[in-house]
Amino acid sequence: MRKLQIGVMGSAADLNYKNEVVKFAKKIGKLIALSNNILVYGAEIEYSSLSTEAAKECSKNGGITVGIAPSKNRKIYGDYRPDVLISSGMEMGGGRELALVLSCDVIIAIAGGSGTLTEMVIAYQRGIPIITISKFGGWSEKLSDSYFDDRKRLKCITATTEEEAVEIAIEEGEKYYENNER
Repeated sequence: MRKLQIGVMGSAADLNYKNEVVKFAKKIGKLIALSNNILVYGAEIEYSSLSTEAAKECSKNGGITVGIAPSKNRKIYGDYRPDVLISSGMEMGGGRELALVLSCDVIIAIAGGSGTLTEMVIAYQRGIPIITISKFGGWSEKLSDSYFDDRKRLKCITATTEEEAVEIAIEEGEKYYENNER
């Protein structure tokens, strides 16, 4: 069976997130690795992010990671390198998010600022399932268990634990793949 491409979207380090949410993101990464699926994330240029923390932990546990970078080269922040690094040549807020989200079968959103919101809206417009974490603030919590607009195309599915988030992501990602990729 094909491996799912599970996107992990979340706050960048400039939002000063707490250690508790970093631990949560890392466990998400570990669980994706143990599920034998692929973690897709936005590889940052200027600082770390919750997504990067999840990717690092996925790699530590034998998982496959794909980073989508905004740059035209392979320069990304820090020492960690994903298994696959895609240099999109598109700026953050100007296209990189589109390539990132459309590469996913499902996304898990953790906290998040404007970049995460952009990624969630792209997923909504495309019908890609969105799993939101409801306990760390940000756009993920604000949009938990709700729709983006009155069209009610796709409801954000709320999870409170790492296990629940990954379990729901796998279930919803499989449905999305079956309905849209064949």
